[in-house]
Amino acid sequence: MRARVVLVVLAVSSFALSGALLAAEKGSGAAKPWAMNATIIEACSCPMFCQCYFSTSPAMHAMAGMEGHDEAYCKFNNAYKVNSGTYNGVSLAGAKFWIAGDLGSDFGSGQTKWAVLTFDPSVTPAQREGIGMVLGKVYPVKWASFEMGADAPVMWEHKAGSDEAHAQLDGGKAGEVILKSSVNHNTAGPVVIKNLKYFGAPRNDGFVLMPNTIETYKLGDKAYEFKGTNGFMITLDINSKDEPKEATN
Repeated sequence: MRARVVLVVLAVSSFALSGALLAAEKGSGAAKPWAMNATIIEACSCPMFCQCYFSTSPAMHAMAGMEGHDEAYCKFNNAYKVNSGTYNGVSLAGAKFWIAGDLGSDFGSGQTKWAVLTFDPSVTPAQREGIGMVLGKVYPVKWASFEMGADAPVMWEHKAGSDEAHAQLDGGKAGEVILKSSVNHNTAGPVVIKNLKYFGAPRNDGFVLMPNTIETYKLGDKAYEFKGTNGFMITLDINSKDEPKEATN
């Protein structure tokens, strides 16, 4: 079962392609300014801190029951909450959605393994259209498999100044991420990595490091669960002014 999302083509293999299709459907509307500022509660299977932000190869993981054999992957859960933004005059503020997936063993060529995008039921068709386009800019990759999950409630919780964060998909029945800052006697609050790019987003406020106590995705044959691996929060910012200007003769 898949969510009914206006103008989203289920056969697409990348956020970028779906965004292009949306723009083509809207015609002149695609030229209107757009923007999105969003905060992510993110966790993955890599050790702290995820090496995928410094390399195109995820961490190696021993395969159960196969001594001497390692597999590289980055299985992640990204819980989004949009703080502000617009697309075709529609506000994106307050929209929540969840991306689960795996970057695969090496994404240096721009080819990634799989992802499932799930919207909270409160997200309107117009908001979904805009979010789909923006995600194509944030994650400019090609997914071998990209699916739309059936709508499910997204619980997203973080209090300003807190060193903990919690997100659930469908009340935890489909997925969950719990982050908690490690004790560090040399700093006040979580450690923050600055001056590091988040995929295709041109701006962010820093990677606020909070290892996960659990990150799990429970649906289908790709279900997984990890404890004590990488986790962080980050607020990204992107808008139509960031796109390269077309050359003129």
